[in-house]
Amino acid sequence: MTAPLLAALSPSHCPSLLTSTISASRHGAVTPRRGRRACSWSTARGRGGTVSRISCSSTLDDTPAGLITVAKPNYVKMKATVKVEHADPSNRKVLHLELVSSDLDSQTGKEKTSIPGDAYYWGTDPIRGHEFLLEAIFDVPVSFGPIGAVLVENEVDKKMFLINIVVSPDNNESASVTFEGNSWIKPKSGDTVKHVFFPLKSYLPSETPPGVESLRESELKATSGDGSGERNKWDRIYDYEVYNDLGKPDIDDNLTRPVLGGDVHPYPRRCRTGRPRSDKDPSSEKAGNYVYVPKDEVFSPSDELEFLLNKGLMSSTPGLWTMLDTSERKSLSFPSFTAIDSLFDDTVVEQPPSTVSAMLVEMARKLLNAWRPASDTMEEALQALKGLKFEMPQLIASDRFAWFRDEEFARQTLSGLNPLSIQLVTEFPFVSKLDEKEYGPRESGLTKELIEEQIGQAMTVEEAVEKKKLFMLDYHDMLLPFVNDVRELDGTTLYGSRTLFFLTEQGTLRPIAIELTRPKGKPPILAEAWSQVFTPQQWDGTGSWLWKLAKAHVLAHDSGYHQLVNHWLRTHCCVEPYIIAANRQLSRMHPIFRLLHPHFRYTMQINAKSREKLINADGIIERAFSPGRYSMMLSSAAYKEHWRFDMEALPADLIRRGMAVEEEDGTLTLTIKDYPYANDGLLVWESIKEWTSDYVKHYYSSAADVTGDKELNGWWDEVRTQGHADKKDEPWWPKLDSRESLVQVLTSIMWVTSGHHAAVNFAQYPLAGYFPNRPTIARKKMPVEEGPDRAEHMADFRAKPEKELLEVFPSQFQAVLVMTVLHVLSSHWPDEQHMGRHVEPAWEADPIIKSAFQKLQDNMLKNEEIIDERNGAGDLRNRCGAGVMPYELFKRSSGAGDTGKGLPYSISI
Repeated sequence: MTAPLLAALSPSHCPSLLTSTISASRHGAVTPRRGRRACSWSTARGRGGTVSRISCSSTLDDTPAGLITVAKPNYVKMKATVKVEHADPSNRKVLHLELVSSDLDSQTGKEKTSIPGDAYYWGTDPIRGHEFLLEAIFDVPVSFGPIGAVLVENEVDKKMFLINIVVSPDNNESASVTFEGNSWIKPKSGDTVKHVFFPLKSYLPSETPPGVESLRESELKATSGDGSGERNKWDRIYDYEVYNDLGKPDIDDNLTRPVLGGDVHPYPRRCRTGRPRSDKDPSSEKAGNYVYVPKDEVFSPSDELEFLLNKGLMSSTPGLWTMLDTSERKSLSFPSFTAIDSLFDDTVVEQPPSTVSAMLVEMARKLLNAWRPASDTMEEALQALKGLKFEMPQLIASDRFAWFRDEEFARQTLSGLNPLSIQLVTEFPFVSKLDEKEYGPRESGLTKELIEEQIGQAMTVEEAVEKKKLFMLDYHDMLLPFVNDVRELDGTTLYGSRTLFFLTEQGTLRPIAIELTRPKGKPPILAEAWSQVFTPQQWDGTGSWLWKLAKAHVLAHDSGYHQLVNHWLRTHCCVEPYIIAANRQLSRMHPIFRLLHPHFRYTMQINAKSREKLINADGIIERAFSPGRYSMMLSSAAYKEHWRFDMEALPADLIRRGMAVEEEDGTLTLTIKDYPYANDGLLVWESIKEWTSDYVKHYYSSAADVTGDKELNGWWDEVRTQGHADKKDEPWWPKLDSRESLVQVLTSIMWVTSGHHAAVNFAQYPLAGYFPNRPTIARKKMPVEEGPDRAEHMADFRAKPEKELLEVFPSQFQAVLVMTVLHVLSSHWPDEQHMGRHVEPAWEADPIIKSAFQKLQDNMLKNEEIIDERNGAGDLRNRCGAGVMPYELFKRSSGAGDTGKGLPYSISI
């Protein structure tokens, strides 16, 4: 409690004894509950004009009905103003409150009796008209001490979203104390568990005011599940479960999917729902219409409105499925590039919708225009699609032919949608680590002679490696184990691939070779392994088109790895255990909970929706990405082989991939000077780290404070042993044994939720909306691949190479499906909380933390200026040039829609 409010509770500030008797029948007084409260109606002049007002007085003594105690000896009158959304003004009495003292009773040594009171509708917020104000009046004994918590129960059968509670001495709002809300209050018909709200002042466990110590502990127990029971939508219970809800075996045997999490398919844990098990597959949960998410993780009312629009848009997608999803139509290729271009509206990019709502409504209208009953003829289906127009993606709006150029293909490995896979070549020759007996020869076809020819004999391969001139996208060992299984699926194919780049004197990458590999066949088809290298310097038509086809395959590999690993796994999926553990182990008054809270906003809700629509059996990922039904198994394999918490920090990730070197003084030197993702990302990383360091040092004065914080260490131990249980024994987990180690852990998490996620998410439509630039699937094998149909395939290819490329690209159904989804997923929402702009109330309430946050704000503004300067520097060719998209993903601010920039705190889309 603030000093002014403490002073207000001293005897010298108590008003003189004054009692007023009011007629209950005349003024509509409400009979006091438990004989402790009385309320009266009146009119008052509020900020929003004249409003009906109800005052409620409460004391620890019984008060006759119809009497309102204005003042009593040794009491001070307190007012609680509650701001809520979703309240119904017709309900006068809305909430029941109880004030809890921070002090223990000096005589008994136990908690003091709480002071109850009812909150009544007072008026509407004049600025935010959808927010309602409630008010309760209490008579509080001077000896009560600081108010350490407010308990809340709903008095109406309607949910509401509580924004905050402000408690102050009546007529002295300058001495107020704010209690943090941002939480849903369940309807009265729910259970009777009281919702606890703590003041904005943060406390380590050892510093907790004694009057609320037990409340702090009991609140954590109330949110921690024990692995039993089915959750309902009003629960605020957090618990762990494996990914056993992706399949739908009770609907169709073909929709059975393996459980992710455990020895066979290691994976992070998700939030437990407790749904019944499948009848056909007891290891899996039954599919249902509702996926439980703890209530405080779901969208607030304003965001909920936006998501309903989103949901309405997504629900239009099955209409397209109805129209095209037949064995014939879902494989329908685009007949020409002109047909692809006709999907886009050149005028939209000039006049974007002013809000995301407008964009979604417009897209939904266009989709509905295209949604027709299944036609009897292909022509009618094509005609229906003609009404569907998409906004022109930023890449193609800048340069219509950018997707076709090799320099753009290479540039996007550094400043595109997936800049986290490019790595320095440190060893030659290239040798697979896979079993040669199962997959074929381990040696690569990227030979010394071929590489030296492609770099114009400027140096030997050994010299190129030593001078750090060779870089690679290496999906060979990651994809090769899935190739045979994927090839058994209809309408897709797969290779293992290596793509080699050479660093030019201008600081740009030049692609010099692509190797595509097919492993040995599975019994009974015992085909030999096949591999071929394709190069861009082919001075004939056939070689040139084969290079373009090989690029399309590599882009499909990169798109799948980006979506399943660098996006979904490393951000959405791996962050969920941090959130679950935080809510089970860190009190809401813990400073680290309050530091991380904006970084966890809505992530669990988004992940639940993803399990329903995106990564589930026969969902959007399986329908439109090359690995098909094996997509999530690929994600699990990547988690097993490559994920390490200590490598999720941006500097560590760059060093691991050979893209940076740490100098003796701790600074980083980038291997490629003009690497926009790394250049700008390190600005954000350092800003986050400085903010985190200032924050941690304010609350922890020594290493002993860190090691002695039972909640903090309980959180970190649970992240490792339960949230990432399949990797709990790995030696690389950081130990929280100092302030520095805590800062590193927190900065890594905050970077992943903000910078990392922004880099791989918000350019999805600007860069991949024009799908030839980043096809999500390659549907046909290379025409030169050895096999019984090779001669026929080559003849068709030579006759119509453009048709061959169009048949490799996603089908019309897949393209429209992915474009629709990417348009939504890469959009910013109007009330997103952006890094360095949104300030949490608890940060603002502490002068030292407020000052530290101001430094973060200043740093983020400076970062934007630096980014703008870099985007205008002509010598930085990976972000500046004719038709080149500037790299703006780490600029903190963005309006609504697909902007290709903006840095939210959290993974909220």
